[in-house]
Amino acid sequence: MACGSAMIGLVDGDPALHAYLSYSDAQAGLRWLEQVGFSVVARQDGDGGAVLHAEVRWGDVVLMVASADDDYDVPRLLGRSTGGGLYLWLSDPSQVDEWYARALQAGGTQVFAPEETEWGTRRARVLDPEGHEWSIGTYRPGASWEQ
Repeated sequence: MACGSAMIGLVDGDPALHAYLSYSDAQAGLRWLEQVGFSVVARQDGDGGAVLHAEVRWGDVVLMVASADDDYDVPRLLGRSTGGGLYLWLSDPSQVDEWYARALQAGGTQVFAPEETEWGTRRARVLDPEGHEWSIGTYRPGASWEQ
């Protein structure tokens, strides 16, 4: 059983959801991920510098990364969203502000700056250098199920 799974009572054999991102320049994508707090823990490269498969980790968070197909296009931002993205939970409001600042310094684009929500959490949103949407905040999905 994975460490993160224990908190919501999952057992071996239960489904698990894992995220992946494809980057036109996967090597640059991996560098950005390292600059915002992740560590590359696995990597398999192919011909011509393509990243066939990589995994980055930060605590219990694991994200898979690969080179995108040549004709891949990331959905564009409309308003405050691309229509989908990743949500990174951070336990402390100051971590939201720190991660947001690192993401912008590493080449991300502001969607909205850190803000307090009506439901008592802190959040922010950025696009990484290739336009993938990253939401960060202190709202913990699934936490209410634990009670």
